[in-house]
Amino acid sequence: MHFRVSFSASIAFAALALCAAAAAPAQDSAQSSSSSQQPATVQAPDAQAEPAYVAIDPLAGVRYDNRFDVSLGLAYGHIMAGPTLTQGAHLGGLDLEGSYWLSKHWGIEGTARGYAGTSGAAPNVFVNSQGISESIDGPFVAQYMLAAGPEWLGPHNKHGDLIAHVLVGGSYGDFERDLRGQPPSLVDFYNTQIAPAAIFGGHFDLNRSAHWVFRVTPDALYTRYSTNYATNISPEGGHNNWNFGISVGMEYKFKKKR
Repeated sequence: MHFRVSFSASIAFAALALCAAAAAPAQDSAQSSSSSQQPATVQAPDAQAEPAYVAIDPLAGVRYDNRFDVSLGLAYGHIMAGPTLTQGAHLGGLDLEGSYWLSKHWGIEGTARGYAGTSGAAPNVFVNSQGISESIDGPFVAQYMLAAGPEWLGPHNKHGDLIAHVLVGGSYGDFERDLRGQPPSLVDFYNTQIAPAAIFGGHFDLNRSAHWVFRVTPDALYTRYSTNYATNISPEGGHNNWNFGISVGMEYKFKKKR
């Protein structure tokens, strides 16, 4: 009787163990299936992320094959309004220039420049129409130049270039406008006249885009005014005057190519 009970208990224990073993794989399979059916988590984009930066080179289109260009700048010019004056004239004005390029390195340049201001004068005293003695101090003077000649393109890249030029033409010196009817000899001025002129110098260019250029133009200004007040022609043929001029402005290159 005891054997039967023990045997029955053993069979019952074994049956329970088999059921537990069978249930475990089924549970694992269900969990695995449930896990595989869950959707993947999508990470939201970072709202603080900066937008992508696209670099653009404004000088990428710079070329040196244009046919025409023109520039305009504020100008400064120093002149001597008379042959023996100790005080020069510091004049301001405009410098307009244009170029026609024959090849990559050689072109023809023309310039029109105007300078105006006041000048020192020699010590002077005169009696006006009312019989009062007075003097002329700091009278107005002006100089206008037209010249043309060859220019040469030197070292250059997309950032800038150096250009040399030699321009020859004429200068109109306006020296008598502010002398109150007195002769220019009173203040040791030249006569108002047209005289030979030349310009030696060039350009320092800084490209800002394919068409726009920041330009600085330093030059030596040569004029040859006369001092024969009766005939406007001196016995020596005139006086050589060397002065300095500079302009700062912008150049525009037209699209038409060579």
